[in-house]
Amino acid sequence: MADAQIVDLLNAALEAACECGDLPKCDVEIQLEQPPRPEMGDFSCNLALRMAKPAGRPPREVAQCLVQHLPESAVVDRVEIAGPGFINFYLRPTWLQDVVAQVLLMGEDYGRSDVGAGKRVQVEFISANPVGPLHIGNARGGPYGDALANLLDAVGYDVEREYLLNDGPDNTQFRLFGASLQARVRELLDLDHEMPEDGYRGDYIVDYARELINRHGRERLAGVPQDDDGHYEMAILGEEIVVEQIAETCRMLGVEFDSWFSERKLFEEGAVDRKIEELRDRGVVYEKDGALWLRTTDFGDEEDRVLVRSNGAKTYLMTDLAYVDDKLERGFDHCIYVWGPDHAAQVPSVRAGMAAAGVDPNVTEFIIHQIVRLTEGGEIVRMSKRAGKIVSLRDLIEDVGRDVTRFFLLSRSVDSHLDFDLQLAREQSEENPVYYVQYAHARICSILREARERGFATDDVTEADLSLLQHEDERRLMRWLADYPGEVTDAAEQRAPHRLAHLSRDLAATFHQFYGTCRVIDEEQPELSRARLALVSATGQVLRNLLGLLGVSAPERM
Repeated sequence: MADAQIVDLLNAALEAACECGDLPKCDVEIQLEQPPRPEMGDFSCNLALRMAKPAGRPPREVAQCLVQHLPESAVVDRVEIAGPGFINFYLRPTWLQDVVAQVLLMGEDYGRSDVGAGKRVQVEFISANPVGPLHIGNARGGPYGDALANLLDAVGYDVEREYLLNDGPDNTQFRLFGASLQARVRELLDLDHEMPEDGYRGDYIVDYARELINRHGRERLAGVPQDDDGHYEMAILGEEIVVEQIAETCRMLGVEFDSWFSERKLFEEGAVDRKIEELRDRGVVYEKDGALWLRTTDFGDEEDRVLVRSNGAKTYLMTDLAYVDDKLERGFDHCIYVWGPDHAAQVPSVRAGMAAAGVDPNVTEFIIHQIVRLTEGGEIVRMSKRAGKIVSLRDLIEDVGRDVTRFFLLSRSVDSHLDFDLQLAREQSEENPVYYVQYAHARICSILREARERGFATDDVTEADLSLLQHEDERRLMRWLADYPGEVTDAAEQRAPHRLAHLSRDLAATFHQFYGTCRVIDEEQPELSRARLALVSATGQVLRNLLGLLGVSAPERM
């Protein structure tokens, strides 16, 4: 791409200037920007301003030195020094037209790169407790984690998607789920029962109970003891049903996990106990009040944390430390956790615990997504999972569709609260951003169909004379296509899939403006029509690539 070539030119100029002693050697990252106005060039660089202090020379002198050492290039038409020392690059007129040909040549691979160099990355997301259906409150991590994985894959990482099942024997909510489920099972069997005071009371618990009876029968379930061990046994039986439904809902959302990891495995295989002994050997734990504590304050935490409670139960931190060991043993170079806001306070403790265990905290990355509020008619839809007043993710998808659900949940940065407007989501108009973007793709397909019907071949547009694309709106659209690969890389590095949602709307708007001013099919100008059809086809390809990263479909008709 042109920007990468310019960076290479500047690196070569800097190296040459340093070798001959014109400039001192210094470690600087070369960054390009798009000038605010076309007359200021296609790309601008502030390298001279950043090097002025170490060079001990005015920025314009540094800029002049760099320009003098720039190698010849088939891409750059001319270079100018502007203002206090900006280096502005004016590219040859054909560079944007070349982008159209490149898009058509690369197809689905346009925008992909090898920045990640095959580094193994795991993205763990959703991971809601297996105690009920996924609901709008924990749904945001689904599209985000999946789109982030798509982005990382697009820039060359080897990515795995994982769902952690919090089903360990010391998980209080999981046991409470088991107790609630057992009460409903026994109620359906006309046996004595007692619903836990703070138990799960939704209708879905009754549905699970009926399914358990169908699968395991009265005798098996009636024999489960009504104690803490029995509650855990019942929770494990119910988990199978819950996970099946969660997986089905995820598939409806377009999310497929490579791995479903059971926390119970860490206990059954002794990983938690081994981790405790390892921490003892390292001298970073102590006992107080019958509990086992980790000296996390020695590693940056605000207070020491309990690993094993006085009753012998392991804390979340204890299992988290064993879990990250398991991830690393599986060969991942980097582990990304996508957590909800209720887990934000755990991050410093986990990182301090890793440091205490001698594990580099930088191999992990924690992304906290904020809450989603569902609104309808300007009113917030209230919900409470334990009381059974929930809006399930499945219901939402069935109401507004997968594409709308994903796009809306990806429309804002995950560190911002999100209001999901049901009325807007149901609209089939340009006010609905999903409809607006998908309509742009459908219009592109319609243009290409019409061209074929009117005798314009659309399968050989790569042979079009792209030099004819000189209109301002044509150049604006081509520039958009040229910038796309860099935008994908930036979105991946910034962990920002929401940028893709914004980009898709911007591309749709840029295309609609082009279509409104540039007549695509014109029998009186067949060569210009072929060139514009090539641009239309390239735009459709990039829009499909972009929507594919979001996990949103690109319909051919609407």
